[in-house]
Amino acid sequence: MTVAAAAFTAAISHAAPDRSLAALSLEELSNIEITSVSKRTERLSDAPTSVYVITADDIRRSGATRLVEALRLAPNLHVAQMSAADYTVTARGFASSSANKLLVLIDGRSVYSPLFSGVFWDVQEVMLEDIERIEVISGPGSTLWGVNAVNGVINVITRDARASDGSLLSTQAGETGTRVAARHGRAHDDIAWRLYATRQDDKHSEIQSGEAKDDAGHLTQVGFRADGAREGARFTLQADVYRGRYGQPPPGTISTGVAFELGPITVSGAHMLGRWEQPLAQGGNLQLQAYVDHTQREVVPTFADRLTTVDLQLQHAIGGLGDHAPVWGLQVRRAWDHVDNSPYVAFLPARLVQDWASLFAQDELSLGESLHLTIGARAEHNDYTGTEFLPTLRLAWKWAPQQLLWAAATRTVRAPSRLDHDTFVPGEPPFLLRGGPGFQSEIARVFELGYRGQPAPGTSVSATLWHAEYERLRTQEIDFSVPYAYFANGMRGRTNGVELWGSAQLAPYWRMHAGYSRLWQDLRLEPGSVDVPGLAAAQGANPPDWWILRNAFDLPGAVELDLALRHTGALTAPDVPAYTTLDVRVGWRPRPGLDLALTGRNLLGGGHGEFTEVSTRTQVRRAWGIEAAWRF
Repeated sequence: MTVAAAAFTAAISHAAPDRSLAALSLEELSNIEITSVSKRTERLSDAPTSVYVITADDIRRSGATRLVEALRLAPNLHVAQMSAADYTVTARGFASSSANKLLVLIDGRSVYSPLFSGVFWDVQEVMLEDIERIEVISGPGSTLWGVNAVNGVINVITRDARASDGSLLSTQAGETGTRVAARHGRAHDDIAWRLYATRQDDKHSEIQSGEAKDDAGHLTQVGFRADGAREGARFTLQADVYRGRYGQPPPGTISTGVAFELGPITVSGAHMLGRWEQPLAQGGNLQLQAYVDHTQREVVPTFADRLTTVDLQLQHAIGGLGDHAPVWGLQVRRAWDHVDNSPYVAFLPARLVQDWASLFAQDELSLGESLHLTIGARAEHNDYTGTEFLPTLRLAWKWAPQQLLWAAATRTVRAPSRLDHDTFVPGEPPFLLRGGPGFQSEIARVFELGYRGQPAPGTSVSATLWHAEYERLRTQEIDFSVPYAYFANGMRGRTNGVELWGSAQLAPYWRMHAGYSRLWQDLRLEPGSVDVPGLAAAQGANPPDWWILRNAFDLPGAVELDLALRHTGALTAPDVPAYTTLDVRVGWRPRPGLDLALTGRNLLGGGHGEFTEVSTRTQVRRAWGIEAAWRF
């Protein structure tokens, strides 16, 4: 087995580095401050929801080469690879190639596409070395974050520019591809800034027979971030530009039932975000944020999409109200979407301007020294279904400093996307698929019961039980009198599940992390619905369970050893066997500022598939790689 050419990385920091999360005890890690749960800064141990935090040190020691690979560390996410750069990421079920019930944010900027209410993971990259943490919430977050935060929220938070004073060069190279990154930053009295560039090159994957897939590609991204503070106020300005190209293996991005020759997928985009935050009297806070985002995606020969989004947000946390801790905010967004249609598929109208507007309010009420009640609601308007109401109720009981019991009830929705409402196949009359003119929002009512605590010194545990009732799920119906197909809301059902994870400091040099998720589904068609294949896919594309066991060792001679054993249960639509695999990383720091590592991924067995039909399924095989990082 050939190992790719050695890689080296250089990184420099002129200022003394901040204390690493790797040096924190489990007790200190439980008190990491997070923001995604309540839009206020709070300790992880106080957050009344199912939230897992992936730290910067977790990412570094995982050997991940891209953001979506780092998400495998979260035991409350199901991550499955579909091709060299394409993945599906879901929480609590409903996995598909167009998964649409998970909201993803990068530094407060939503990266979901209104084309299908999901995420194009092949273009969601940040410089991994600049990530401070990733907050992964499983369960609804719609009251604070809006529609489409149905089954979870992923919030990727990068470091303040002051933490990247100096220069960095890094490379990871292996049998699946290479990644090169460079960064330079400076910190001054009132302002700090950094510039960065990354290049990701993916080699083609293979199907089970060993035949190469046409999915090799590359993505180049450059960007900057500036952070400043003056008289208590803080501001952030950041921007990124990217461009890439990927092969498009069968069956293609959109299945039309018509045979045609697939061409490449070209992607490009840019965004700019500004945020201003002003502390107020008695612990209050005012925050303004605005961003503009432009993306282009051409999928030969089916469609090309150009989307420009402008988003404005205001948030006000009110202080000095005694037992109350209210926060409220408003958000407005406009998107200009232009699709170049083809003879095979069309989004009609080809040009569309969409508007969203929302208002939310939430109050955390202290009912005593250890009991807190959170009540919140959001009203959000979209052009397809009008105004949606998204309430939540949470009760938290912290009977001891490191023991939290919580319960929650939430109503959330997924609003229609262009895929639901405006898709026509073929691209010209007579149409076999005529969109979904009557498509309504999908609804979920979710009930949760959870525990988070430290039952013994050097340990931490989180456990969540949930029950969710779904209505008006998407189906593809047929009008036999015409005949033609259309999208409707012909499915309902329920899911139940359990999420468990914990950590233990077994020795000064040995830390263990473990996580387990279990999912039970009972989905069914409404009377008169005929979307049997859709029902099978909705249930069978999700594993019944998955688990991860990670061990991190700090060995003599500045050597690190990391072992990650992962298991994912079998899928049934289509059939994908269960698999268990092992990732290994051996790291060495020969001198301050220089890190080297050898990585081995998927080391058990001869390979495994994770998603899609076997005839086009990527076979994830054993792969070795080398990393290096040099700071100066």
